Amino acid sequence: MAGVQGSGILAPMGGSADVRDSVVKTGTGISPVERLHALIAADMAATDKLIHTRMTSGVALIPDLAKHLIDSGGKRLRPMLTLAAAEAGGYTGNHHVRLAAAVEFIHTATLLHDDVVDESALRRGKVSANLMWGNKPSVLVGDFLFSRAFQLMVETDNLAVLDILAGAAAVIAEGEVMQLKSSNNLSVTEEHYLKVVSSKTAALFAAAAESGAVAAGAEESKIAALRAYGLNLGLAFQLTDDALDYGGRTEDLGKNAGDDFREGKATLPLLIAIGRSGPREAEFWQRVIGDLKQTEADFRRARELIVGTGALEATLDLAANYAETAKAALEIFPDGEWRRALEALADFAVTRAV
Repeated sequence: MAGVQGSGILAPMGGSADVRDSVVKTGTGISPVERLHALIAADMAATDKLIHTRMTSGVALIPDLAKHLIDSGGKRLRPMLTLAAAEAGGYTGNHHVRLAAAVEFIHTATLLHDDVVDESALRRGKVSANLMWGNKPSVLVGDFLFSRAFQLMVETDNLAVLDILAGAAAVIAEGEVMQLKSSNNLSVTEEHYLKVVSSKTAALFAAAAESGAVAAGAEESKIAALRAYGLNLGLAFQLTDDALDYGGRTEDLGKNAGDDFREGKATLPLLIAIGRSGPREAEFWQRVIGDLKQTEADFRRARELIVGTGALEATLDLAANYAETAKAALEIFPDGEWRRALEALADFAVTRAV
């Protein structure tokens, strides 16, 4: 599990529970997300204002549906990364706000499409948009938000950032298709899984940070460092999310615990547990994941196996490794409040599961 060759993912540092045990909360009394937000509060306020301005439409359903998800309590991590990268680079213009809004629109659009594909019932603790308005409006409003994102990118007059974010949108779509093709497939490899999450999730984290650095006119080495930070941060977040699906609670997740299991998704905790299971358990996994024939008691049994085989712990260990790699990418920057805030955010990616 030393990273995916040719994918741009840095090899994780460390290699065991020692790495995760070394990841600690900051002890400042506020969460790392709040800490970063405080540094960019004015820019985040401008970004939120722009988001709400640009999601308006003469077709009332569009802002109603979009607002349902955009104002549902998301952390705005991806636009925060864009703003932080630009600020850390000393940017003094206002195009980073447009980029941050574009990043949030891309993310929201993918969530709307995701929930249709996955037939999700909850998103961020609220009834999903596809259940409230239907699949067709959700897909179309997602398309509308993608269009708004590209309009905002064009307004920056920066072809480099347009290329970065447009490329990320394409990679995300590829990741979704890869994941769709691997559903109910017990032969999916861990390498394939990492390719999926690096495309589906980590690509936008990476592009968010990279585009902010490019907008700021940062030197190439720092642009590459922030892209590496975002990519590995995204991997840490996704692996932790996948672990929480089996080890967390619905009220903490903002979605139903066990959704990945019920959809037959080949996430890392599942793949590790399958690899460590015996013949008797193999029959169970084939029935509940391969054939998707599940009973009410099956999720509890799956969770017991995932915890009992050490698959949950192994997934969180790997998440911590990626968090450490994200922090290492920042060593090119001088010590200061921006670097420490981004390091704390990488820690948070994993500690939220502890």
